[in-house]
Amino acid sequence: MPEILAENLSGKAVMGSDGTELGMLYNITMDLKTGELADLLVEPDEELDAGSVAFDADDRGRFQVPVTRVQAVKDYIVVQR
Repeated sequence: MPEILAENLSGKAVMGSDGTELGMLYNITMDLKTGELADLLVEPDEELDAGSVAFDADDRGRFQVPVTRVQAVKDYIVVQR
């Protein structure tokens, strides 16, 4: 995957591979020991039924999407569902 600056990802919409709009990228977590990116924290779309999403959520209800599920980054961040 080509290099993408984190500042270009801030506030980008996140969409499932099935076309479902999941929400907006809030932040990205990383493993401090290895430096590897871990999860995308996604602020859920208000109209989305959170029960229909199989991702874990943090204590504020943001989806924790493993970075390994990212399929594409263009107009949207597309993640495998």
